[in-house]
Amino acid sequence: MEHIELFFKSIFIDNMVFATFLGMCSYLAVSKKVSTAVGLGAAVIFVLLVTVPLNWLLDQYILQPGALGRWLGEEYASYDLSFLSFIMFIATIATMVQLVEIVVEKFSPSLYNSLGIFLPLIAVNCAILGGSLFMQSREIPTLGLATTYGLGSGIGWFLAILAIAAIREKIRYSNVPPALRGLGITFIITGLMAIGFMSFGGMLTGGDEEPKQEEKKAAVIEEKVEEIEKENAKEIADNTIKAVE
Repeated sequence: MEHIELFFKSIFIDNMVFATFLGMCSYLAVSKKVSTAVGLGAAVIFVLLVTVPLNWLLDQYILQPGALGRWLGEEYASYDLSFLSFIMFIATIATMVQLVEIVVEKFSPSLYNSLGIFLPLIAVNCAILGGSLFMQSREIPTLGLATTYGLGSGIGWFLAILAIAAIREKIRYSNVPPALRGLGITFIITGLMAIGFMSFGGMLTGGDEEPKQEEKKAAVIEEKVEEIEKENAKEIADNTIKAVE
């Protein structure tokens, strides 16, 4: 259940484009055709799926304060390498992007040519680095959940660029005012889609409020019952002492 909740939350509620507006440069530049948007979106899914769990392992076993002491011995427990987070994360991302670039160039030269400079620029795409940094800041507890988060974040970015590419293909034949043609209407549509995605906010959080309130009420009732029992015990003890006297 936890994996499913995190998966859908990372796609719809914490969407990289519509919630945090990360990766906007390639989102705007490569979304003119659906075919190129699909290719870049698939590459982003793969890179996030691989780099987020890899960076989770780096964070847990190397970068966190005292992480080295877990497997190198107590003498390394005082080491804190968290200041290397950005460098290590970017190095992992750049390695995976280079691998993707080699594979795409080998098996799909047309897609490689259509993506152009934006394929190697995935290495500096803030959505990719943002996935690892959000994983770190939210303290995702297990490798499995980190993998789920990476996959969900990638699919969320893929859906965003696919949706805007499909709309931009259709909007070419629409009568858009001259002042809004190009990026102007694209920004407006992106903002409207972001507002639409905000409606998913209650999908996973709305149903949790009632159980939490019931738990709080139960805790308050238990505290009151304990107080009443203590008061009754005190009264009984006082009455017993008076009777003895």
